Amino acid sequence: MGLQALGEIMAHVRPHEVFSLGPIPVYSTVVNTWIIMVLLLAGVFLATRKLTFVPRGIQHIFEMLMEFFYSLLEEAMGKEGRRYLPLAATLFIFILSLNLSWFIPGMKPPTMDLSTTAAFAVTTIILVQLIGIRKRGLVGYIKHFFQPAPFLFPLNVIEELVKPVSLSLRLFGNMFGEEMVVTILFIMLPFLLPTPIMILGVLMGLIQAFVFTLLTVTYIANFIHGH
Repeated sequence: MGLQALGEIMAHVRPHEVFSLGPIPVYSTVVNTWIIMVLLLAGVFLATRKLTFVPRGIQHIFEMLMEFFYSLLEEAMGKEGRRYLPLAATLFIFILSLNLSWFIPGMKPPTMDLSTTAAFAVTTIILVQLIGIRKRGLVGYIKHFFQPAPFLFPLNVIEELVKPVSLSLRLFGNMFGEEMVVTILFIMLPFLLPTPIMILGVLMGLIQAFVFTLLTVTYIANFIHGH
């Protein structure tokens, strides 16, 4: 593969400036995220405007998804875990929607941009810390870093600082790599887009959204139940 082809691939996956708000450039990543948010809100409105006592159609799918997360949260934190359903379900649905947005013609998944995954990771870890403070109190929150032994305090602090880096790089790396493979194969086989790779992309998007959500649940459970 020549330099020209490589440049074409990078141009395809690299975010580009769409417009600017004064001195602030707004890139395609942000615009695509806004589009997905609008589509999600419209989808939720349409899916919930005619709820029935006996679920059917899309309502049945959503209720199955919620039951799955209920069981996941209860397994990790007991009955108390149910209060974190909005956070876990929202993370999963939003990240999954961003991951699969490449099915929209001309759209690049925002999760291919490290700034998006970093924003997700930092926001999530801040929420986890706030949940820890609310659950344990400020003194108990600080004591948490001295468990199970006081000399582990520096390592526990470093672990919390590394979590957003790990979360963001894992999601970004997998989504960027998957899109690169699809783009390369599309350039090599322009008239035969490899369907198996597209199916793998859907599976990868599901797995990465679930892994991000599962790790978030694990971090919250760690504050509730300790190390």
